[in-house]
Amino acid sequence: MYSSSSVSKRFVLVPIVVVVTTQLLLVRNVSSLNLTNSYLHHKCVVNQGKYKPGSKYEKSLDDIIQSFSNKDKDSYGFRTGYSMKAYGKEPDMVSITYQCRIDSRGPKCQSCVVTAGYELLRKRCPRYKEAIIWYDQCLVEFSSLDTSGQINYDDNFCMPSAKNLIGNSISLEERLHLLNNLTKIAVTKIDKNIEGIRKPVLYAAGEKRLGTKSLYGMVQCSADLSVQGCNECMLYYIVHFQECWENKQGVRVLSRSCNFRYELYPFINPKGPYYTKF
Repeated sequence: MYSSSSVSKRFVLVPIVVVVTTQLLLVRNVSSLNLTNSYLHHKCVVNQGKYKPGSKYEKSLDDIIQSFSNKDKDSYGFRTGYSMKAYGKEPDMVSITYQCRIDSRGPKCQSCVVTAGYELLRKRCPRYKEAIIWYDQCLVEFSSLDTSGQINYDDNFCMPSAKNLIGNSISLEERLHLLNNLTKIAVTKIDKNIEGIRKPVLYAAGEKRLGTKSLYGMVQCSADLSVQGCNECMLYYIVHFQECWENKQGVRVLSRSCNFRYELYPFINPKGPYYTKF
């Protein structure tokens, strides 16, 4: 038998447990949909050397990074999620590129670019002429060379899930099929956010129901690539890093030119742009 006091305590605890459980589920859902903007990786490139303090290169770089805080300076770039600009002349020319995830256009894009730009310039790679940094919602690269339209095969990394797939729960073929279908959508869907130009969006996200599980994926290419370049970039990195992810429940593969991700949980808002349920 329980005493009346112990019974009342049990009834009080029930709604508390329900509330706490609900809050934890909400936190998990927010986290899984990548509403945060976490730092992922960076690379300081040694090939182009370093600039001297007080040089024209440093001044140009500082001016560019500071201009990102002014939404009117590059409103078109933040609205479309991409910008590549060159400032100055060689040997002091600065080329700076940013690419935001399509579902992070606008204020989210600007916030990510400002954060990533300062982080790269001041903390991660001070005085390097070339460097690149990846966040959840964007990448920022600065360089002394103009590489627009070229596939970058050097600056990349793979972030596999810590968990292995069990048996044939989700086959390699099924994951490849999803990534292939998303790539086809990315290179054929017209970007509705760019006025007056019929240009493929080079981005797609979606999900595929496989028995009792669902597989979620996303692909994106840099906006300066052609359709052919996007296809080539995706194919290269899917094959190049296959050993990194083929036995994993999820992975992120990111490069300067294209990236892809798949998971067994939702990480992109299904109400976001260019999302498909297969």
